[in-house]
This record gives sequence, structure tokens and C-alpha cells, in this order.
Amino acid sequence: MPRIRHITLPQGFRAAGVHCGIKTSRQEDLAIIVADKPAATALLTTSNQIIGAPVQWSRNVLPRGYGYTRGIVINSGNANTCVGASGLADAERMARYAAGAIGCKPKELLVASTGIIGKPLPMKNVREGIEAAARRLSRHNDRAVLRAMMTTDTKEKYAIVQERIGGEAITIAGVIKGAGMIAPSLATMISVITTDARIAPRLLYRTFKEVSADTFNAVTIDSDQSTSDTAVVLASGLKSKKIKFDTKMYHRFARALREVCLELAVAMARDGEGATKLIKITVTSAATRKDAIAAAKSIAQSPLVKCAIHGNDPNWGRILMAVGKSTAKVVQEKTTVKIGPITLFSSGAAKRISKEVLEKLEEYMRRDIVEINVNLGLGKEQFVAYTCDLSQRYVVINSKYHT
Repeated sequence: MPRIRHITLPQGFRAAGVHCGIKTSRQEDLAIIVADKPAATALLTTSNQIIGAPVQWSRNVLPRGYGYTRGIVINSGNANTCVGASGLADAERMARYAAGAIGCKPKELLVASTGIIGKPLPMKNVREGIEAAARRLSRHNDRAVLRAMMTTDTKEKYAIVQERIGGEAITIAGVIKGAGMIAPSLATMISVITTDARIAPRLLYRTFKEVSADTFNAVTIDSDQSTSDTAVVLASGLKSKKIKFDTKMYHRFARALREVCLELAVAMARDGEGATKLIKITVTSAATRKDAIAAAKSIAQSPLVKCAIHGNDPNWGRILMAVGKSTAKVVQEKTTVKIGPITLFSSGAAKRISKEVLEKLEEYMRRDIVEINVNLGLGKEQFVAYTCDLSQRYVVINSKYHT
């Protein structure tokens, strides 16, 4: 297996991924990502009212969403959700086992789990896996870590941005898993981002939350929000200059963090269960930002739109329908709908399309990236959402993925 560094590329981090038997396959299913010293940490979790025990544990560790931690323990194949009181006890045990192995307190470690809901974790396997992973912690096990996070993912998804900020080379690197049950709100499935920047936890949290609004939270695969959504940023602080709010350093850092999060979010949409196309939906000239978000997400979450794109059908009527059913203010006569570079609807009626333009449209629809643009003609606000097409393969995958 070739060595690929990403999550440990920033200074001050080690990681490892192992197979411990949570999954029936031989793929890795448990990972540890740790900072050599306490790291500034920002945590975002699901807003679903049904939450996994690991989410509850991590919220207990960082009740305000920020503070200092030593890292995170992650398992896949089992969500540790809806299993009664034993769930939180098992999440605490995961933190305690890892803490004992790396030399810190349990409350210094976050926990994340993903997979089947309603089954207890096989804690004997988990403990052995944590001990094995702790022995292998290094700066060269990144690929195993990523594989240990995956469930129905087909691709390993990571992003790296290296930027000179305040005269120093700062690295931000992230990994993400997620292919189904994806409609994040406040976070994404499971994502861990590391950086060697020096920044206070509270400011890191504020920045991460703002960045997530139009990156992680702009993605939907199937409009279903996970019980286990967890996104974390860890900053080792090994750079000498501290990033302070509303400075040139801060704005460069925020842009770099946004770039990493957006790349991860788009990669997740591309790897949606059964997906063959990435769909980018841009809504412009909305009366309010809230309207722009509502209209874009309504299109992105429409099964009819997603099926049409899968079948290479430029069915603008479905797009317009999705806009109209949203909570956004919409005036039919002011709305314009485009697929790619071609306008299909404007001034309240369908546009006449020549044979040549139709051929170009048909060719465009066969691409693996399709862009939909809707201009509401009512203001200056805009939002971009990302999704994927809906294929028969999605149905097959989810008819067999059971508890």
C-alpha cells in the first residue's frame, strides 16, 4: 500500500488505522488521530434529534464546541447509536482505552463512530484495535486512517492546502467519509482536519462554523441527515505567529480552511452512493440569503431532478418545480433557469431552442459534472449547493444495507 500523507502533514500529529473485526471484511475499521500536545479544537456535530453515543461523548468533552484536546478515536462499521445506556459507556471506554495508550486523560479525546445503527459495539475487538493502533501511531499511516473511516465510500477523500500566512508556511489537511445518509446540518458525516496554525480555540470554532455553512452544509446526497455527523478541526499551534481575528493572517487562514472544506464536501458529493454525476446548483439574485439557500437545497434534494440528470434529461420543469415548492420568495416571470450555458426558461415561459443548441445540450448532459443555474431576479443574494444524480445503484445499495 503506497504511503500518502495528508492528515499528519501538518506539524505535530500522528495517526494510525487498523482492522479489529468490527467489519466482516478485512478493511481497516478503527483509527486514532492524535496531537503530540494539547491542540486547539473546534467541534461541529449533527442537529438530528437522534444522536449516537459518540456524539454525546464528544459534546460532553467540548460543551461549547471548542477547547483543547489530544485528538479523536474513530470506528466504522457500527454507529454505536440507539443501543441504550451501554452506548455512552462504550464511547467512554473507547476514549479511556486510547487515553491510557497515548498518555492523556479520557476527557482529552473525542470519539466518532459510523455504520449500522442499533447494534452494540464488540468492545473486545475495539479495545484490541485501539491498542494496536496506538502502537502504530506515526506520520506515515494516513491511508489506513482514511480507510478505517469508510463505510459505503468507494473513494478515499482528502484535501491539502499549504499557504504562507504571516511569513510562515502553514498546512491545513483534511479527511472525510460519507456517501449515504448525507444532508449535513452543522457538520458532515465524519471529517477531521488538522493544521499547524496557532489560533485560539474559540476563534477556530467561529471560523469553522462560518466556513461549514457554505461547504459541508451545502452538500446533500439523499436529503437524510445522519445521527453521527461529526466534524473536527485540530490546530497544533506549532507556528510562532498567532492568528488573530480580522487581520490579514486571519482572512488568509479562513480562505485556506474554506478551500479544504469545500474540496472535501465536493468529493463527498461525487462519491455519493450509486452516483455517476456531480451536480452543482447555483441560485443567484435571491431576495435574501435564506431564500437562496432554500431554493438551491430544494433543487439538490429533489429525487425528480436527480433522476432526470442521471438520465441525461434536461427537464427544466422539474427544476422550476423544486424552486417553487421551497420557502424562497419566487416570481415565475422573473425566474431564469439554465443547464450549463443554455437558458431553458425565462420571462415566464420556455425558451425556443434550435436543433444545434439542443445537440450541444445533449452533449453537455452526458458530462460527469452538470451545472444548474437559477436566477430569481429579486435581489443580490446567492448560494451554491452540491449533490449527485440518483441511480438504480443507489436503490440496490440501500436495499441491502440493513440493521
